[in-house]
Amino acid sequence: MPDTYYVGAYWLARHESDASCASRAGRLFESLGHLEPTWRQWHETGRTFKKAQARQFLTHQESFLELFARKKNRVGDGFSYWLWTGPNPDETTSVNGFCGSADAVPTSVCVVDPPSRGEVAERVLTTPILREVLRAVVRCWEPAWGVVASRQYRDEVSPSSSGDVGTFVGWMTYFSRQWGEVPPLPAPVRVEPVEDLGTLVILTEERFTVTNPEHVRLATEVHQVLDAAGLLRPL
Repeated sequence: MPDTYYVGAYWLARHESDASCASRAGRLFESLGHLEPTWRQWHETGRTFKKAQARQFLTHQESFLELFARKKNRVGDGFSYWLWTGPNPDETTSVNGFCGSADAVPTSVCVVDPPSRGEVAERVLTTPILREVLRAVVRCWEPAWGVVASRQYRDEVSPSSSGDVGTFVGWMTYFSRQWGEVPPLPAPVRVEPVEDLGTLVILTEERFTVTNPEHVRLATEVHQVLDAAGLLRPL
């Protein structure tokens, strides 16, 4: 089974108004639209693909404010959203999240799920594009920790079957300044700042796959260094 990938960002207990969350979400979708043509038009969910296609969603602040006012998009003192886009059911990208809550449970999150096959997947499942996706998510949501990960690799190395946030190394991994300082890492790993928010670690310029022994060896080595530095811990 080929690797499937996602971009995830996570943070805890940050109370924000609906207007603040709507502004952040709007900026994120504006950024995504600059990275991939199919990410410029989004939809809400529906009972069928055809019905969902008809539910176009304009991703500006006012639309998110209306979305967050609906009862089904309120979870305690927070707000949830789930949008998708794509030319057919097998090539969809989805973005979902939960934000605005002062509670530590559930975790505040933003997840971008790109397609795993097809023309869109070939364009976006690359280091340059997914790097920019994660950087956009970080700039908009200011999370504590983030990752571009292969689900298959995550499930092999994570302490829990669902993947414990903060405890594993992804194809790319983001650590906020508050999370800790990233130590020197072995080549060919690239380490770069994300403005003044934190640090992004990129394992390989190639598409990371769990079936590539060199990728797995490098991830294991980096995991050991980051773990020794106290950077791999549950959120």
